[in-house]
Amino acid sequence: MARVIDAHTHAFPPDMCANRESFFDRDEWFRELYFNPKALLTGEQELLESMDANGVERAIIAGFPWADEGLCREHNQWMAEVCARHPERLSFLAIVVPQTRSAASDAADAFAAGAIGIGELNADAQRFDLLSPDAMRELVEFCTDQRKPIMLHSSEPLGHIYPGKGTATPDKLSVWLKAFPEQSVVLAHWGGGLPFYELMPEIRELARNVVYDTAATTYLYDFKVFEAARTLVGSDRILFGSDFPVLGQRRLLRRVREAVDDEGALQAILWDNAARFYGLAGEAAGR
Repeated sequence: MARVIDAHTHAFPPDMCANRESFFDRDEWFRELYFNPKALLTGEQELLESMDANGVERAIIAGFPWADEGLCREHNQWMAEVCARHPERLSFLAIVVPQTRSAASDAADAFAAGAIGIGELNADAQRFDLLSPDAMRELVEFCTDQRKPIMLHSSEPLGHIYPGKGTATPDKLSVWLKAFPEQSVVLAHWGGGLPFYELMPEIRELARNVVYDTAATTYLYDFKVFEAARTLVGSDRILFGSDFPVLGQRRLLRRVREAVDDEGALQAILWDNAARFYGLAGEAAGR
């Protein structure tokens, strides 16, 4: 059976999990997502337990898109500590407020602490404009120079409304990608449908350094999305990501294995692509 990297998970420090209400006034997006007490906020142990229960060998924790630089730094420090405790199981993407003067220096600090990239940046949550990419040029050029990927939250222009959907749609994402053609990018949630537009040669060129993750698939799409995306962009540009704990790992893993009947493609989606893209040790699943 193919090894598994879950390339899109979330986890929070204990005080954020235990005292979520105290953060509602500090961050509007956090309040929108977690005001409902049934919305899961999980930490280090819950993530590891889910991984063990579902055969996930490694997970990448994506920082929450805080709009406050102090909260970003606090979350980054905690993720660095957690990943240092479990270096063979966990890696993390640092979170910064990308349009601020401190974004590049905060990224540098996070990389020094072990971050393997930046993300999940969210235009709606962090109040930056994908149509004005120069505002975050210093950060992106630093990441390009350091060969560190950036994960962007992506949204579908159609379909149902849900907490956290946002407005990072393919038309806006394409403007941002055009501004930073050399940057390696993960577009979360299937890029909000951008793979379809890669049938257009100019969009395919814009997206040449883009990979797509599968986070929240069970909430958004029919499982024909795997066959369609493999046809559109190839199995080597899809990363398995669950969006844990928003959605559980078990169901999506089962559905991926049902939907992808080619063992080589399954191996690529579940392990090889994320290992290669993020430069993780033991990049080839057969090692």
